[in-house]
Amino acid sequence: MAAAAAAGATPATARKALLTTTATLLSSSVARSRRSLSCSAAAASAAPRIAPQPPDLLRWVQREGGFVHPALRVVDHPEHGLGVSAAAAEGDIPPGDVLIALPGRLPLRLRRPAGAADAVLVQLADQVPEELWAMRLGLRLLQERAKSDSFWWPYIANLPETFTVPIFFPGEDIKNLQYAPLLHQVNKRCRFLLEFEKEVKHKLGTVPLEDHPFCGQDVNSSSLGWAMSAASTRAFRLHGEIPMLLPLIDMCNHSFNPNARIVQEGNVDSPDMSVKVVAETKIDQNAAVTLNYGCYPNDFFLLDYGFVITSNSYDQVELSYDGTLLDAASMAAGVSSPNFSAPAKWQQDILSQLNLYGEGAILKVSIGGPEIVDGRLLAALRVIIAADPDAVSGHDLKTLMSLKEKAPLGPAVEASALRTVLALCTFALQHFHTKIMEDEAILKREPPLTTELAVQFRLQKKLLLLDVIQNLSRRIKMLALDKSTV
Repeated sequence: MAAAAAAGATPATARKALLTTTATLLSSSVARSRRSLSCSAAAASAAPRIAPQPPDLLRWVQREGGFVHPALRVVDHPEHGLGVSAAAAEGDIPPGDVLIALPGRLPLRLRRPAGAADAVLVQLADQVPEELWAMRLGLRLLQERAKSDSFWWPYIANLPETFTVPIFFPGEDIKNLQYAPLLHQVNKRCRFLLEFEKEVKHKLGTVPLEDHPFCGQDVNSSSLGWAMSAASTRAFRLHGEIPMLLPLIDMCNHSFNPNARIVQEGNVDSPDMSVKVVAETKIDQNAAVTLNYGCYPNDFFLLDYGFVITSNSYDQVELSYDGTLLDAASMAAGVSSPNFSAPAKWQQDILSQLNLYGEGAILKVSIGGPEIVDGRLLAALRVIIAADPDAVSGHDLKTLMSLKEKAPLGPAVEASALRTVLALCTFALQHFHTKIMEDEAILKREPPLTTELAVQFRLQKKLLLLDVIQNLSRRIKMLALDKSTV
C-alpha cells in the first residue's frame, strides 16, 4: 500500500515514503531477530534465570565440542548455592581428573570487528575506563543477548535475571553498608552507568538499524548494569589478561581452599586454545566444585560478585594516612608529643619512600588482612614515634614495615605504635551507626537478601577490627613482659 501511494507522489514525498517503508520493514525484521534486554531492578532472594526453562548447559557444552565429567551436575548446593557439584551416585572424583574442557569457540569475549555492528560496539567499549573493564565485556554479552539466534543463547539463558551486587541494592540497603570506601565505589559505578547510558543513546541515535549492535533495542542504565554485573561476577582473566566468560566453568563457586583449578592451553588467539577445569584434590560425592577467585577483601567480593565471606582472613578496613587523624589517635593512645602533622625533614624523606608524603602520594592504608597492619602505615608510625634518626637509620624499610620484626626500634616505640593502631581501630568502629549485637539481631530475623548482605558486610568489618584489637593487645602485653624481664 505504501509503495503504491508513493508512485503518484512528488519525488520528495516518494523518497520520504520509501524511507518510512524501509524503516518499518527493518524494524519488523529486527524485532523478529532479537530478544528483550529488559532487566529487573534488584533481587530480594535467589534470582531466577533469564529464561524460565533454560536449555541444558551441560549438554550444550558437550554438543559444541566441550567435555563435561560424567559425575558433574548443576545443582543448588545448600552451602554454595547454584553451581557445579559432583553427583551423589557417581563416586568420588580423583585429583588430576579433567572436570570441564571448553574449546576456543565457547568462551565469550570482546572480539575484533566482523562488521559494522561490531565496529560500533568496539567504539562504545573504547569509552569505558579500564577500571570498569567488566562493562566492555558486558557490552559484548548484551549484543549476544539481543540476538534471537545467538550461538551463546543456551549459556545466556542460564544467567541470573538479576544480581546481588550493591549497584542494584535499594537505597536503604546501600546506606546499611555504613562503610564509606564501598559507598564511594557504589556511587561511582551508579554515576558511570547513568552517564554511559547518555553516551550510548547518543552514539546509537545515528546508527542505521542494520548496523545497530543491539538489534535496534533501547539500552538503558538498568540493562547496562545487568551486563556489567554479569561480566564482573562471572568473567575470568587468563593468559594475556583478556577477560572471558567461560560457560559452565563460571558456575564453579569460590573457596580460598579450592578443590579445582583452571588451566588454559594454547594462546588466547590460537584456534586450538582450550580452557579446562582440573580436580586439584579428591572431590567427594555431593561436594561443590570450587575455584579460588582471588585472595581479596569483602569489598571486592560484594562489589564485583555480590556475596560476603564470613571470617575472611583477607578482609581489611581502609583508612587514609592523615596527619590530623594520626595525631588524634596517638594522643588518645597516650603517646607523648605526636607530630604526624609536621614530620621532620628526615622523616619526610622516609615517608616519601613509603609513598605517604609528597606529590603523587598514595594515602590509602589498611588494617586487617594477613599483615594485620598495613606495612607502610606501621613503618610510618614507628618512624614518627621514634623521633631518632640514628635509631631508624640502622634499619631498612622492609624491616620497618614488618609486624613480624619484634620491636626493631625498641619496645617503647613499638608499644606506642601499636597503641596508636588500637586507637585507629576504635575510631573506625565509631564510624558504624550500629553495634555488633544489633547487626546479629537483624540477621536472626532473616531479612531480605540485599539487607542481609549489607548487614553481614558491615558486621564482618567490625569483627575484623575487634580481632585486630585483640591481636595487638596481646602483642603490647608481651612487650611489657619482655621489658619487665630485662
